[in-house]
Amino acid sequence: MLSYNVTINVDDSVHDEWLDWMTSEHIPDVISTRCFKNYSMHRMLSPEPEEGTTYVIQYICDNVEDYERYQIEHAAILQNAHKEKFGGKFTAIRSLMEEV
Repeated sequence: MLSYNVTINVDDSVHDEWLDWMTSEHIPDVISTRCFKNYSMHRMLSPEPEEGTTYVIQYICDNVEDYERYQIEHAAILQNAHKEKFGGKFTAIRSLMEEV
């Protein structure tokens, strides 16, 4: 099983709007690609960021082929929508992990 993690620090000035958009639009759009079988979203408590709020969204998939299909067919479109809506108000780090 693989976990595609997106760690995002969001500026306080757009936090509430961002959180609502992520949970009502963006995450459902990612899941609707059928590349991931589920997700979880966590607010990071430690280390506490100097500014903003940090979240980690974990998207779970069964194999690297599903992850690669997401990257090839969907990632750029969905990431661009996020950037267009909140550009300059967040930073994101993406990683892929394998369960051992």
